[in-house]
Amino acid sequence: MVTLDYALDIVMQLLPEQREMLMEMIRKQQIESRRKEIAGDAREAISEFHAGKLKPKTADEIIAELRADLTQETDEQKTCSDSEIQAYFP
Repeated sequence: MVTLDYALDIVMQLLPEQREMLMEMIRKQQIESRRKEIAGDAREAISEFHAGKLKPKTADEIIAELRADLTQETDEQKTCSDSEIQAYFP
């Protein structure tokens, strides 16, 4: 198995121009991978919509749901932090 340290050592042996090319290739691969992931998510959502599992919503409804989710995540993070503090300082 190749470790990150070993890979970095190998990369550092490349000429600066080659390192730049490698970084650009990796960046493009990451972008393409993310595009494929988004496309798969979109296909899944469209299938679920056509199967009747999802209902159309207005933009206002979607925004309200997103705000509620963000508020819930913030509350959960605060609770987690409070719990961690209590564990260290009973």
